[in-house]
Amino acid sequence: MTQLSVNLNKIALLRNARGRDFPNVVVFAEMALKAGADGLTIHPRPDQRHARYDDIAPLKALCEQYHAELNIEGYPEKQLIDLCIENRIQQMTLVPDSPAQITSDHGWTVSEHITLLTPILARLRAAGVRSSLFMDTDADEIRLAHSVGAERIELHTESYARSVENHSHETH
Repeated sequence: MTQLSVNLNKIALLRNARGRDFPNVVVFAEMALKAGADGLTIHPRPDQRHARYDDIAPLKALCEQYHAELNIEGYPEKQLIDLCIENRIQQMTLVPDSPAQITSDHGWTVSEHITLLTPILARLRAAGVRSSLFMDTDADEIRLAHSVGAERIELHTESYARSVENHSHETH
C-alpha cells in the first residue's frame, strides 16, 4: 500500500529564517496529518538550518496522536541516532551527507561503507527503529543494502529528474 510522508524541512527553513516560531512546524505537520498524510519526515542537519533536533520530540508526540509515522533522515552521527532511539522513531533514513552539504546529492555506496553502516543498522534494529538507506540507483549497491541490515531504501532520484530536463527519457 502506498503511503504519503510529508517532508517539513522547508517549513522549518522559513521558521528559522524569520528567527521566531512562525511558521510553526508542528502546526503545519498537524495540517498535513489532518489532510490524510500517513507520516512526517524531517532531515535535521548538524547546523540545524531547517529542521532542528528539538523538533523531533514534539513531532513524535503529534504522530502518536494521529497514529502516523515519523521518519528522521540524516547522517548517522551519534547525537542524531541517540535522539531517534530515545524518541522511539519509527524509521531513520541514513543519508551520506557531509555536515556542510547544502542538499543531499548522492546516496550511499554501501560497498565502501560496510564497516560504518553495519553496526549502526544493528543498533537501530535492536532499539526497534526501522532503518532505511538513501541510495543511488545502482542495482549492485542496492542489493548490498540488505546485507548490511537495511530494511528499506529510498532512491536518490536526481538522475531521473535531470533526464526529463534534457529529454533523455524519451524513446525514439
